[in-house]
Amino acid sequence: MTPWVVWLVAAAGLAVAEVITLTFVLGLLAIAAVLASVVALAGVPVAAQIAVFAAAGAGLAFGVAPIARRHLRTPTTLRTGVAALEGRKVTVTEDVTARGGRVKVGGESWAARALDPTREIPAGTSVSVAKVDGATLVVYDTESL
Repeated sequence: MTPWVVWLVAAAGLAVAEVITLTFVLGLLAIAAVLASVVALAGVPVAAQIAVFAAAGAGLAFGVAPIARRHLRTPTTLRTGVAALEGRKVTVTEDVTARGGRVKVGGESWAARALDPTREIPAGTSVSVAKVDGATLVVYDTESL
């Protein structure tokens, strides 16, 4: 079997191992094996093929892997859905009590109730969303804090 085929078989084996283990490093070594296969196809001696595999593998493992791991650990900063409503300023359109009321959020009317059950928040007041409880926003008056 010619050396370039051996390198491609090694690359395929490393790629399969990567899919099974999800370590990311084995995938980079598979790329290095493909590079060694290209060098072997060009007719370079086996010692140089091994050197290309080692250099490419080390370069990818020590250069690309830390960057990829850092990006995998980056926390999500974009809140979507109802989670994006928490902490948002909204305007009371109907008096809000512990039992209910209405607020306007970006042009939409939402059911709301007061976080403090003893407090009534009059219409026109700017409030903040403490949490979302089903389809009801639990709000508090920032002026009264």
